[in-house]
Amino acid sequence: MSDRFTGTSNYVAGEDLMMAVNAAVSLERPLLIKGEPGTGKTMLALEVADALKRPLVQWHIKSTSKAQQGLYEYDAVSRLRDSQLGDEKVKDIGNYIVRGPLWEAFESDESAVVLIDEIDKADIEFPNDLLRELDRMEFYVYETKQLIKAQKRPVIIITSNNEKDLPDAFLRRCFFHYIRFPDKETMKKIVDVHFPGVKKALLQRALEVFFDIREIPGLKKKPSTSELLDWLKLLLAEDIPVEALQSSDNRKTIPPLAGALLKNEQDVHLFERLVFLSKRAS
Repeated sequence: MSDRFTGTSNYVAGEDLMMAVNAAVSLERPLLIKGEPGTGKTMLALEVADALKRPLVQWHIKSTSKAQQGLYEYDAVSRLRDSQLGDEKVKDIGNYIVRGPLWEAFESDESAVVLIDEIDKADIEFPNDLLRELDRMEFYVYETKQLIKAQKRPVIIITSNNEKDLPDAFLRRCFFHYIRFPDKETMKKIVDVHFPGVKKALLQRALEVFFDIREIPGLKKKPSTSELLDWLKLLLAEDIPVEALQSSDNRKTIPPLAGALLKNEQDVHLFERLVFLSKRAS
């Protein structure tokens, strides 16, 4: 089993990202990944698990998520119902302990990769509530008087979309990496993974349109890598010719199937207005 991440055939990772993953593994610290939505933060954990041949445990955070849910939950309601029905299993409280993703990872025979996805969605106290467990790799189950300790220290990858600031105490315990938005050359490599047969002329023109749209000032949401891939998939499916994307100025025409790139009416109206103004000025 390799302990070094060098990317995979399905995931184009820059040298700095590979170094960050390996640094976090060496330091035995959680890897905190930030970056624009659509830059592959969540996919990273899946590919690290695949590359290192380790089991993957996923914990997708919601606004209602509590840190305790990552450890375990005691289902008191089910126990009360079963006691009213005279069920024998109420005598063992362990029957009502629901294991969380961290418990699953701690009890894995192999060192697992744990994804804590979009941690900034939860309450501001959520990260701090996990500090001790992530530090010591253990937690106590009060209902059954068990101490659960990690058999093999997992690799923990935490993603954040920067919706809210994370506590300093939590940040100190993490190795941090920001995934920069890919440049054109890196984006070509990413596209080649998903669409290896795409014509060079179409790809070149599509990338020019895509990056020009991203540079429009005032966009509420810039199109991301995943939206570029969706757009290319549609262009190929509809057999859109490269000529349909040709223009001396991208702001004088609305590209076909632009709804794959622009995801709210404010940005669509802004783009349409820029096209209108460019045509008037020409």
